[in-house]
Amino acid sequence: MRFLNSRTLRYFGQRARELAHNFENAHHPYEERQGGRSWEDYYRRRWQHDKVVRSTHGVNCTGSCSFDVFVKDGIIVWEAQKTDYPTPHPDFPDYEPRGCPRGVSASWYVYSPLRVKYPYIRGKLLEMWKAAKQASNNDPVAAWEAIQSDPAKRKAYQQARGKGGFVRFSWDEASEIIAASLISTIKKHGPDRIFGFTPLPAMSMTSFASGARFLSMLGASMVSFYDWYCDLPPASPQIWGEQTDVPESADWYNAGYIISWGSNLPQTRTPDAHFYVEARYRGTKIAAISPDYADFTKFADHWLPVRAGTDGALAMAMDHVVLKEFYLDRRVPYFEDYAKRFTDLPFLLFLDEEERDGETVLAPGRCVRASDLGLGGNNPEWKFVIHDRTRKGPAVPNGSIGSRYGEEGTWNLEMRDCYDRADLDPVLSYADLGDETEWKLAAFPVFFEGQPSLRKGAVPVRRLAVTGADGKQQERLVTTVFDILAASLAIDRGHGGDVASGYEDARAYATPAWQEAITGVPAEDMIRVAREFADNAERTGGRSMIIMGAGVNHWYNNDVTYRAMISLTTLCGCQGVSGGGWAHYVGQEKVRPLAGWTTVTVGSDWMGPPRLHNGTSFYYFALDSWRHELLSMDKLTPPDRKGSLPDHPADCNALAARLGWLPFYPQFKENSLETCEKATKAGAASNEEIVAHTLERLKSGDLELSVDAPDDPANVPRVMVFWRANPLGSNVKGHEYFLKYLLGTESSFLGEEARQPETIRTTPEPDSPEGVGGGKLDLMVTSEIRMSTTCVYSDIVLPAAHWYEYHDLSSTDMHPFIHPFNPATDPAWEARTNWDQFKAIAQKFSELAGKHLGVRKDMVATALLHDTPGEIGQPFGEVRDWRRGDAEPVPGKTMFNLKVVERPYPDIYKMYSALGPNVAKPGGVGAKGVSWSCAPEYEQLKARLGVVSEPGVSKGMPRIDNAKDACEIMLALSPESNGDVGVRSWAGLEKQTGFKLNDLSRPVQDQHLTFEGITARPTKGFTSPNWSGIEVHGRTYAPFELNVQRLVPFHTLTGRQHFYMDHEWMRGLGESLPVYRPPLSLAAIGEISGPRIPRTDKDLVLNFLSPHSKWSIHSSYSDNHIMRELSRGGGEIWLNNDDATSAGIADNDWLECFNANGVFMGRAVVSHRIPHGKTYIHHAQERTVNVPLSPLSGTRGGTHNSLTRPLVKPTQMIGGYGQLSYFFNYYGPTGCQRDEFVVVRKVQGDVRF
Repeated sequence: MRFLNSRTLRYFGQRARELAHNFENAHHPYEERQGGRSWEDYYRRRWQHDKVVRSTHGVNCTGSCSFDVFVKDGIIVWEAQKTDYPTPHPDFPDYEPRGCPRGVSASWYVYSPLRVKYPYIRGKLLEMWKAAKQASNNDPVAAWEAIQSDPAKRKAYQQARGKGGFVRFSWDEASEIIAASLISTIKKHGPDRIFGFTPLPAMSMTSFASGARFLSMLGASMVSFYDWYCDLPPASPQIWGEQTDVPESADWYNAGYIISWGSNLPQTRTPDAHFYVEARYRGTKIAAISPDYADFTKFADHWLPVRAGTDGALAMAMDHVVLKEFYLDRRVPYFEDYAKRFTDLPFLLFLDEEERDGETVLAPGRCVRASDLGLGGNNPEWKFVIHDRTRKGPAVPNGSIGSRYGEEGTWNLEMRDCYDRADLDPVLSYADLGDETEWKLAAFPVFFEGQPSLRKGAVPVRRLAVTGADGKQQERLVTTVFDILAASLAIDRGHGGDVASGYEDARAYATPAWQEAITGVPAEDMIRVAREFADNAERTGGRSMIIMGAGVNHWYNNDVTYRAMISLTTLCGCQGVSGGGWAHYVGQEKVRPLAGWTTVTVGSDWMGPPRLHNGTSFYYFALDSWRHELLSMDKLTPPDRKGSLPDHPADCNALAARLGWLPFYPQFKENSLETCEKATKAGAASNEEIVAHTLERLKSGDLELSVDAPDDPANVPRVMVFWRANPLGSNVKGHEYFLKYLLGTESSFLGEEARQPETIRTTPEPDSPEGVGGGKLDLMVTSEIRMSTTCVYSDIVLPAAHWYEYHDLSSTDMHPFIHPFNPATDPAWEARTNWDQFKAIAQKFSELAGKHLGVRKDMVATALLHDTPGEIGQPFGEVRDWRRGDAEPVPGKTMFNLKVVERPYPDIYKMYSALGPNVAKPGGVGAKGVSWSCAPEYEQLKARLGVVSEPGVSKGMPRIDNAKDACEIMLALSPESNGDVGVRSWAGLEKQTGFKLNDLSRPVQDQHLTFEGITARPTKGFTSPNWSGIEVHGRTYAPFELNVQRLVPFHTLTGRQHFYMDHEWMRGLGESLPVYRPPLSLAAIGEISGPRIPRTDKDLVLNFLSPHSKWSIHSSYSDNHIMRELSRGGGEIWLNNDDATSAGIADNDWLECFNANGVFMGRAVVSHRIPHGKTYIHHAQERTVNVPLSPLSGTRGGTHNSLTRPLVKPTQMIGGYGQLSYFFNYYGPTGCQRDEFVVVRKVQGDVRF
């Protein structure tokens, strides 16, 4: 027994000696057996496989992790993380491990019982369809029209929505019914009554593009998601003119100081969290800000336990400390130089003199422009002014948005005068100039004590001679943005005002003691973190970072809160610095090959522009949330700004649509095809004349806008198509509104109509005989992997391929690689890839369109878009309504754009299946205001993909037979994946800036990423003008390096990062500067009261939050049996233990949770981790598992969004004004929901199912 001793079995210790003794002792006999190893065969078979395929997951987790998918006997059996990522450089941690438990569970769903295996249709609808088709001589379009013309039939299948009754039918039938409904809708109502929705293109680009390309070619409207999900931080466009450009996770390792603000990295950024830990081991100091001791908090040196919803107060106090100590008490050269060159702090603004209560009060006004100085030339109204120390007066530096359009060589951040090219030395504060400087008191809004009020702060001012609108000279008081910011923070500069006597002054605004009373964060802890953050930035040249989660963004006042937080990084010179800046991670947003993806997705290779609708406004009107609006803008407005914008948010949105700030579809109260036909009949011979005719009809009122009567049957959505999405189980704020108003089925809605808008007609009501007579939607189609809540309520459900069953592309903010999807097996059962689904529908559509539609002209209205000349359409930030006669209606200037688009409907299939000729034209491909020709690539794609040989419109063009072909096109046309295109893509930007920039792409000019190449090994994308980071020589991606290092302007009004927003509505709501605004008091204004909302003394009234859970996000779904066993088996409602005790609630009790919006049923989860006064209902708990009946409503207990409704904020509607301009998923109102309040009570008696 030599082998049994404590040396060879050292881990068994004493036990090894006992075993040896027993084997040698006759009183403990043992026997030897031969064989007995057959169990090893089972083990080996378990891990045997026939092939391994690289793929990833099409989910909104931001991970985009490369995985091996293992196949055995034609069945996907498991997956594992790939470990072949290249390392940035030898002194840097590896990207691995990239993956998480959710990723390695994705294969559960390939063969899940909940997998949608076949096409399904609502049984009642199929019966009607077959009968109608037979009665219509087998004409599918006539059959659909017959069903829709019969109110009783339409209502019958609408009321069956959500109540089962699905039957199988064939793909041919599905394609035919969907195509017929689309053609009928286009004929009768117009193409803009059709809406498509799918989220997050970066998570699976061609799957997104598949339906978007088809629908855009029809003229249908694509609904945005980033704003609707409330993942879009409006502060990012407001400050930088970028949607969300953030550092990759590897750049955390370069940081010297990190504030992790509400971002629970180990849970929500699992594949990247190791960089957070590795940075900590390297010596990076970390401060965590969170209401509870979350997973990420344990890595921190400091924990600031902020009360939920009060982060803005904490940020404002930090700004107070940094500005006072690092700009005023002591001047840090690095900070001051950065502020002068890369922010709007040195720019001048007017102080408006206003009479109030018998005294003259100064209020911050609009920014000073070159036109105010009497200067002319190109776009003087769009060129902004500083005070130059050298010339002792005003000057107009390079880089303003006015230099971007109409001239060359001056849109750059060289500190030179754009008129005489002289060097400039901007003054940051007028306090530095003794002569001619006066100190005046200006008024600033305060929102944290009940009704909005005003406080005063001292500002150094000078008198500037300006030219008025009448051409006469006058003197106006002006100051710098820096000075107005310091005054807004109540910093005592020795000249009076309502200022802080010190940090301990709790009565003064924005002091550490003031914020402690609001947030609960000890003042000394907050001061320490602010000082350390700024001190590190000073010592390291800006390597201080704030990592942000999305929770703070889900409050109504998200934009001003984020602006206060971002002020820290900008004041400390952190943006555009590797290891510094603002790292905001939410959805998987970053489409690396952006230009190529855009071309394929919106069909701009053939036609354009597309109809792109902002999601929150769409749902706000389509779900009739506007009819139940409780918010009053006047009550949210400072006392000196009452009446500066419409009181009802719906009136604000209608004005925004009218002025072209936001899109609104349907456009007109008539078919947009008929609009062109009427113009032609009236004698219009050209497209320009058709536009002119349409404009005259709008001016006269003959042609009405749909937004003026959104519930008129002529103006409602008719068809909605969802794919890669579960809106009713996940993202639709106002779930019960959706059921009631869009679907016309049973709901638990408990609200009453509230005050109505002034400019919008409320009649006819949706369910009146004059209205649509039920739900607005004629048809709702969903393509999904599993039978989700959205599928349950749909009319047609299409089986979609799983992520492991198709070709696609994935990219993310979190790393620089472009990853492929590859099919490990063919789609199971009768599932199809999204590309093949829409291709089949397009083919059937074209067959039917020859008879029913033909070639038609379509009048398309689009918003004044960011990164186009439309963003300089409305100068000075003034609101001039053409309908009121404030201005002439001029498309693209004072109102939306109008363009005629020819739609050859019979050729849609051929166009869908080929790459169109626009790609090879000058400027045929591009994004973010930069464009180029891809003529060489067009020829190369012909050789690579083959050409269309069939006769017709697409003959001789590159084929797009499948999703893989679409992937190759995206990679070929994009500078991020094709080095030769990269070199070419800089040409336009070089002309604008006057700088040579293509050296950033020269090192990779001969590199072209192909689908096979990125399948072989993870490959980084290249530097391009579409993204602001510089990726060469092993550098990790950090945004705004292009702006700070190569002096390319930010896409903003001044070309710099903005603290000040001078638009009339921004000033009207008191948000021209960062400011603390508390959460809305929805409970106090009617959200939990009403005739249908009974109350008892035992009720809890709690602020309702809906964070992600560990059991129902990304590639793990809550309706899986394994996931259900990890928790309570159904819906959960989390409560604070003291709150629960006060209401007699014990853990695991059934609870009813409700407000005016609806009802949710779930089990109580009682925990001290939940803050007092709050309740959590985790996001995306399906309505399909263990959902009992509500005693209050009598219906099933809903989803987390049964307690919410769409809210819209007017400042996020602004358009036609620099960075405050609409673009799809770039800017627009966000679908916030954290201001909601709910009533929670224990269910009495038995719970019924």
